[in-house]
Amino acid sequence: MQPKAMCLKEFLCVFLLVVSVMIFLLGFFGNALVIWISGFKMKKTVNTTWYLSLAISDFVFCTFLPFSITNMVMEEWLFGRIMCKFTSSIMFVNMFSSVFLLVFISIDRCISVMFPVWAQNQRTVNKASVVAVLAWTLGVALSIPSMIFRDVGSHLGRTICFNNYTLHQDSHTIVAVSRFIVGFVIPFIIIIVCYCIIILKLRTSRMTKSSKPFKVMSSLVAAFFICWLPYHVFILLELNHQNHDHGILISGLKVGASMAAANSFLNPVLYVFMGNDFKQKFKSSVLSKMENAMAEEGRTTSRYLSRSSSMDGRASTHI
Repeated sequence: MQPKAMCLKEFLCVFLLVVSVMIFLLGFFGNALVIWISGFKMKKTVNTTWYLSLAISDFVFCTFLPFSITNMVMEEWLFGRIMCKFTSSIMFVNMFSSVFLLVFISIDRCISVMFPVWAQNQRTVNKASVVAVLAWTLGVALSIPSMIFRDVGSHLGRTICFNNYTLHQDSHTIVAVSRFIVGFVIPFIIIIVCYCIIILKLRTSRMTKSSKPFKVMSSLVAAFFICWLPYHVFILLELNHQNHDHGILISGLKVGASMAAANSFLNPVLYVFMGNDFKQKFKSSVLSKMENAMAEEGRTTSRYLSRSSSMDGRASTHI
């Protein structure tokens, strides 16, 4: 006789279930809104290209969340081996493509501040689109281990979707550590270096007030790393599961996965609530506020580049 599902009788499981449903609803409709605004309602710029790419990545991830939600409720995988592999891969495509986009955006910001004249002439929508496609391609390539190791099996009379690392002894360690290094540590270092350069440059120039364009971007970066850090920590702890309490490890992995998923709905929220003035958010529509938040960076960055270009031009006449 098949055991009854116990999720709805456990507080943590019910809580994570409610959170997952909220993430799906907010993430699905929020990112759909960002895609509509940045893709169809706004003038195509480098900044809107970045935001559109991030929104598409989050939207695709949220589209497949109902499979995980159903699995949580039923405590059984009902969708077969192919969907087991595919839904897991989508999560890592989202993780890698998002963090690579954040890295490329940070590098773009850094170059704009360090070499304003060059950036004024070279930053184009076509180049940004190529870079976005590159981020997606890398994300797909690095999610291949999920396609390989994710499998369907039976546990306590239930069909489960799990990571099957039994065929290769060190595969679990290699996959977990490589994801942590490539998808977290290296991007974090690059982004921090870029932002340190940006801050130093702004402090030593007359453009100190022009740090405003980096407000939304800084929030997106912070949200990504805060949401994904617990997941990576518990995945690494799982490598030595015999040295840790099994219950805490399982709960930590569930909470970590939910926090990672939460990042997919935070981005459109940040677009809205990182606008100019909090009181004005309630005076304007959600659509216009979101559009203003995304467009603000482009306008301020353009002013910064133009002013920097003119300053560099004046400086060159004195040489």
